[in-house]
Amino acid sequence: MVRITSSLLLAALATSVWAGSAPKCNSDKQCPEKFPCCSQYGECGTGGYCLGGCDPLASFSVDSCAPEPVCKSTTYKWDNLDNAGLNTKYLGDASKTDWTYSGFPEVKDGNLYINMPKNSVGTLFANNHYVWYGKISAKIKSSRGAGVVTGFIFLSDSKDEIDLEFVGSDLRNVQTNYYFQGILDYENGGKSPVDNTYADWHEYEIDWKPEAITWSVDGKVVRTLKRDETWNDKTKRYDYPQTPSRMQLSLWPAGQASNAEGTKEWAGGEIDWDHEDIKKHGKYSAAFGPITVECYDPPKDADQQGDKAYIFTDDKGIESSIRMTNNNTVLASLGATGLDMDVGSKSSASPSESNSASSSPTNTVPENHGGSGNEPGSNSGGGSSGGSSDGGDEDSSSGSSPGFSQDGSDSSNDSGSGTNGSSGAASQNERVLRGSFFAVLVAVVVMITL
Repeated sequence: MVRITSSLLLAALATSVWAGSAPKCNSDKQCPEKFPCCSQYGECGTGGYCLGGCDPLASFSVDSCAPEPVCKSTTYKWDNLDNAGLNTKYLGDASKTDWTYSGFPEVKDGNLYINMPKNSVGTLFANNHYVWYGKISAKIKSSRGAGVVTGFIFLSDSKDEIDLEFVGSDLRNVQTNYYFQGILDYENGGKSPVDNTYADWHEYEIDWKPEAITWSVDGKVVRTLKRDETWNDKTKRYDYPQTPSRMQLSLWPAGQASNAEGTKEWAGGEIDWDHEDIKKHGKYSAAFGPITVECYDPPKDADQQGDKAYIFTDDKGIESSIRMTNNNTVLASLGATGLDMDVGSKSSASPSESNSASSSPTNTVPENHGGSGNEPGSNSGGGSSGGSSDGGDEDSSSGSSPGFSQDGSDSSNDSGSGTNGSSGAASQNERVLRGSFFAVLVAVVVMITL
């Protein structure tokens, strides 16, 4: 009996290690070689972790992340979601899938709605083509309510970021912000007045050039940042967004009770999951009309050895770190990484290896934690305009924090209708349950053997 009990304990302990959460990573603690890719939220894995949001500066090596598909000048219209796919299925072929998402997007009346049902982490809708200087513009109606944040941003894999954000308790202002490598600087944020970000459509634009960034509302420039203004005399570099970036649309609960106090304060207070929009519609929502992307030419001194994908060549994370190549951007499976993009392909593995690589239950698809990972007021860094919003048409209450993970589960479905369905990514609870079931099986085998 003692031997059986010991076997049961050993099996459970072994499985608890297998079912554990993803290793953490940052620029000071890179990912291990087994899970080499660091996600936008600072967790290590393979597959989806190595695609959009994979931070080369925090990964096992800069080539752990898959090459980034180059910019595509176009206007996106919203007749359907045929050009969008779940992040649990995307493997890097931007020629077939322009957008990836987690959460609850839907199309209605020619507009894209990104939704946040009660007690969810909302929706992240990310473009798969990287812009290395360019212009994005969209007509937007923000969501509303304390703790509710709508985002229209550029975000690079090394955490350069340019923001237009809408805090739901302050419907009379749009917030502008920028980050270099996610470094916290409370002087980087600003506000610009808007009539009503929730009730009225407004045209918002970010124009990003090597020498300056301009933010515009309804055709009027509301802020300009010159690269020369960002010189850091201590590090002898420009703390200016300068690496290829994806456009991201998001709606997330910055006011979630578990979030950092500074983030909750910035978001106007704690989110109200019994808000009238939740009671009436079952969700918070933000609306986007047609979105236009205009790609600019690469910097004049760019290392151009192709025209299909960007890669990082060193860990400095600056403009000169980037090379344009003809490298493949598509992973063979969710077990593959930038170090070996063919893992799981029929030509490179046995059937058992291929199956295990493509269906691994852990560390293959990063969870949506809400926000970009650079949130104002967070402990992990990121700039902020500081303080709470000044009211607008919504009352402020208390707040939320970045990195909120609802047990790692964010429900979605293939149709993007916003109904509650499985996203395909295993939550922490699911992983533990799978591990426990596996432990029981191992124990049974041990008992039979004994």
